[in-house]
Amino acid sequence: MVKKSREKIKRLCVAAVFAAIIFIATAYLPRIPIGNGYVHIGDAAIYLCAAMLPAGYALPACALGAGLADLASGYAVYIPATVIIKAASALMFSHGKGSTVSKRNLVACFAGAVFCVGGYFLWEVLVFSSLVAPAASVIGNLLQSVASGVLFFAAAFAVDRSGLKKKL
Repeated sequence: MVKKSREKIKRLCVAAVFAAIIFIATAYLPRIPIGNGYVHIGDAAIYLCAAMLPAGYALPACALGAGLADLASGYAVYIPATVIIKAASALMFSHGKGSTVSKRNLVACFAGAVFCVGGYFLWEVLVFSSLVAPAASVIGNLLQSVASGVLFFAAAFAVDRSGLKKKL
């Protein structure tokens, strides 16, 4: 019983740290303004969190970190979409005991990119009542997803080599 409680507390603490990392990587690390938003590297942290923690810990961390980043960055209108899109993207990754670098997580990067680009496009169509403004953001959102996928795999290789995931 005590061991399970310690494990839950450790995972909860790691999830909180990931929420903070996601927030900082999204809201404050170098970002490039595009169309109706900005390109950031926060998705790489979301992918890493989802690949390292069980969904019950990863999804709230990803949604909270990304949603708070929208709030802090002046994009509060995107919070509902961000919370849903980032949590759903995190669901695509495998957090199993095996390697963080896996075929499933590679596929998840592509699926997550499609879901993010499509999800934000639909949200912007709803918010702006136009197809033109959302279309202007598609390329930037796609570039963000690709850059985040590359950064995720670089970090995932480091995590696998260090054995860090096994300690969670």
